Amino acid sequence: MRVAAIVLAAGEASRFGSPKQRLLLPRVLERLRESPVDDIVVVAGAYELTADDVQVVRCADWEGGPGASLRCGFAGLGDDVDVAAVVLADGPNLAPEAVERVLDAWSTYGGIVAASYAGERGHPLVLGRGDWNGVPDEGLRDREVRLVPCDDLGAPGDVDTPEDLETV
Repeated sequence: MRVAAIVLAAGEASRFGSPKQRLLLPRVLERLRESPVDDIVVVAGAYELTADDVQVVRCADWEGGPGASLRCGFAGLGDDVDVAAVVLADGPNLAPEAVERVLDAWSTYGGIVAASYAGERGHPLVLGRGDWNGVPDEGLRDREVRLVPCDDLGAPGDVDTPEDLETV
């Protein structure tokens, strides 16, 4: 089974006031490299991004919403990829163990599986190739998911403003 990570990094970062992806992406990639993924695809949009040893795909439709970015990420995956772990570029505290835990749950149950923190759905989100079609612009929020508690690993964070950096 070949596993790829899709890092959603296409947004404008308007609340942050500058391309936060450039600041946070290296840490997210470092965490993913410690996880059991074979490939990493970064979805860029509002800003040009570069990263060593990963594929960066440009999503021309990034303004269409997270689903548009996710579709671009899926399109950038090789035909040999069976499963995708979706993470956000503004979650610098992503635990590699959370990726592994959610992938293990997906291997057991299939479907769409997501980490949860304090009972709330979070990232990573894992889904197999059979669930990649028909992603609406608003993303996968309306899809039923199996939640995998990852509270003990700590939430990946959600950096929206410069002040949020103080909490990660």
